[in-house]
Amino acid sequence: MLQDKISIILAFLSVSSLASPVANQQDYSKIHYPPGTGEDLPSYPKGTGENLPYYPPGTGENLPFYPGTSTPNPVFNFTSTYHIEATPDQVVNGTTPTGGLKGCHGIYDIGLISDINAICFSIKITGFRGEYQSAARTATHLHEAAKGQSGPPRVAFPNPEGKHEGERLSIGCLRGPFTTGLMMDGKDTGAEFHVGQIEHEPEQFMVDIHSSLAVPGAVRGQFPHKG
Repeated sequence: MLQDKISIILAFLSVSSLASPVANQQDYSKIHYPPGTGEDLPSYPKGTGENLPYYPPGTGENLPFYPGTSTPNPVFNFTSTYHIEATPDQVVNGTTPTGGLKGCHGIYDIGLISDINAICFSIKITGFRGEYQSAARTATHLHEAAKGQSGPPRVAFPNPEGKHEGERLSIGCLRGPFTTGLMMDGKDTGAEFHVGQIEHEPEQFMVDIHSSLAVPGAVRGQFPHKG
């Protein structure tokens, strides 16, 4: 699901970059060619190869893909993926449940590429109210924290964008070294983090988002146990 969303975005950006009109471009569809040149023929004489329903073996026209290109590959080869539901009832301050922001809900689709220390994400938040509020660079995070406990942020995601209480989205990829803007023992809390740590013990990590109406967290979602 995450890979499809990112592929669609990259494809859209690629097409958009080619969509700019070219000034004074010749409209070749209206050019009339002199008789005998073959450009205006409704069909071509037998034997020319233009009207064949398929092409003879060895011509290369019927190959499912072409030599040297191999089978088409996906945009990303994730080493692991996670689908996480974030809800208000999972939010704690320290170890004390806060209730979060009633009516808010989040879906976090996470894809990891551990060999290059990269994380891709599709975050959808609904029912969010108030303003984004956090001492970190953003208010949308991945924390190192077991269920029912608080812990430091390791990744600061871009805050989701959208209508006030409607659907808000944040989609993209980040690659380490990560920064959160929060310091602990003289170092940024994301500086030494590697996404492989999630793959080793996913249950020790969670995602959340913070509101001025629920500063400890509007919603929170725990990564599932390994396996």
